[in-house]
Amino acid sequence: MECRFWRNIMPSTTRTKILATLGPASNSEEKIESLIEAGVDGFRLNFSHGTHEEHQKTFETVRAVAKRKNVHTTIVADLQGPKLRIGTFKAGSVTLKSGQKFTLDMKNEEGDENRVTLPHKEIFEALKAGDTLLVNDGNIILKVLKCSPQAAVTEVVIGGVISGHKGVNLPNSSLNISPLTPKDLDDLNFALKLGVDCVCLSFVQRASDIKEARKIIGKKAWIISKLEKPQVLDELDAIVKASDMVMVARGDLGVECPIVTVPVLQKRIEAKCRLYGKPVIVATQMLESMISAPMPTRAEVSDVATAVYDGCDVVMLSAETAAGAYPVETVKTMRGVIENVEADPKYLESVHHFAETASYNNESHAITHAASEVASTLSKVACIATFSVSGATTLLMAQERPCLPIMSINPSEEIARRLNLVWGIKTFIDKKVFESFDNIETVSRGFARISGLAKPGEHIVVTAGYPFGKAGITNVLHIVKS
Repeated sequence: MECRFWRNIMPSTTRTKILATLGPASNSEEKIESLIEAGVDGFRLNFSHGTHEEHQKTFETVRAVAKRKNVHTTIVADLQGPKLRIGTFKAGSVTLKSGQKFTLDMKNEEGDENRVTLPHKEIFEALKAGDTLLVNDGNIILKVLKCSPQAAVTEVVIGGVISGHKGVNLPNSSLNISPLTPKDLDDLNFALKLGVDCVCLSFVQRASDIKEARKIIGKKAWIISKLEKPQVLDELDAIVKASDMVMVARGDLGVECPIVTVPVLQKRIEAKCRLYGKPVIVATQMLESMISAPMPTRAEVSDVATAVYDGCDVVMLSAETAAGAYPVETVKTMRGVIENVEADPKYLESVHHFAETASYNNESHAITHAASEVASTLSKVACIATFSVSGATTLLMAQERPCLPIMSINPSEEIARRLNLVWGIKTFIDKKVFESFDNIETVSRGFARISGLAKPGEHIVVTAGYPFGKAGITNVLHIVKS
């Protein structure tokens, strides 16, 4: 038995997972190993920066370190998405004054204090009088007075110094633009060949954007939809259902929407993900001050704690670990916050109170809910074991947010690595058990003991779908004595 159950003997000790972005400050083998030891469950490769060669080297390093440490570390490829930017200025920059008129157009000429190029016809097709344009992360605010297919005359609401290539956001407009640019398609094909576990799709506006990406990605990776535009709220249910995971991308969301509304939108998106059983990531500026300081602010600690109390699956670090001066210390801090929140006796009560009520109108949901209830009421239950070929049975159990650890037993490394970012999941691999249903007791007992999740005499609640291999079916609830 010891030989069979050697994989992943050091599972995460927290229910909430940590996703860390790799970059110049953290992509060495030594730092990656230290980050895993500090509590990282998955790494994000940001394709807005770096070359394919650099990402490949980082990818291979993560895989090598994870194999050596016997963990199923998730690797996420984050695509850049469309970047809407103005052109350049003759003088390098200009100062816009509140109340003045300023024109954005399609002319291939350097700009001045009266106009600048905006080389995106999709923007002019979507604009109408009264719309707002945000430039340079909202530091410059323009109101559209009139527009045509080639130009838009605006009034400067909030002025300031503006230089070339600054980003443009359109909070009032839905653009007829694909989330996959030629660069993204090239990056996506490269990432899929590498074998990444998840792909972050930027600039999602509607459910059809996800379906477009699904045609290329298929089942090669999970799709994480980054919600960063207010338009997603019009199709939130459909977008969440079409996604494998969802990211609350608070950076662009805080530019596109009034910043005071972001916490409400975050909770609304999180609740919808819980309702449909889709893992959710909370991202951007979680411990921002630790880019340059060894200690976070009290507000940042509270921000992380709030996301954990709400029951999110993953909290994410961006520049803090990619370019910050204290990447390992940042992860240790985040893990410390998670551990303290999850040790609170009121933690699960808060998690369950936050969620919308899910319906149990099919067999799979009913069995899973019953298993969670058994786990909380039967004495001497140590953990829950889910046997899942596709991951669906495990995701249903995670949706319940049970009081005990969830062992996810899978036949493939690919599924195990994806599930490693899901709330409460400890992933294990055993191919042979899926050849015969008779082995589930032996395998459950073996993994539970060797991982330290159960002691002899304790019970394990088991859920599975029978026959094995039929995706989306959970119809077995079984009790195993360890």
